[in-house]
Amino acid sequence: MVKKGQKFTTYSYEIKLEAIRLHVKEGWTYRRIMEKFNIPDRHRLKVWMRKYRELGELGLMDGRGIPKEYVNQDSQIQRLKRENEMLKKCLEIWMQEMKRSGI
Repeated sequence: MVKKGQKFTTYSYEIKLEAIRLHVKEGWTYRRIMEKFNIPDRHRLKVWMRKYRELGELGLMDGRGIPKEYVNQDSQIQRLKRENEMLKKCLEIWMQEMKRSGI
């Protein structure tokens, strides 16, 4: 329960990014990350992970003061980049299949 005048712990962009990197790239568990950065709430990491998946690195930044159109453009660019990578892989697989079948 939140108390009037209660101060919340804030985490820097760098800590958030490192926590995400440790989980995604290094395979660290949430518990291990919580211990390393002294984060008392597992939910906090889940929120960071969701924002990272939706908006990329921009999702980890403090959203106050960032114009909505900038966030929307950046998230759209990130989504399109991911889509392009996926399409390139599909094309590569398709080309290999065409070579195998002799077409």
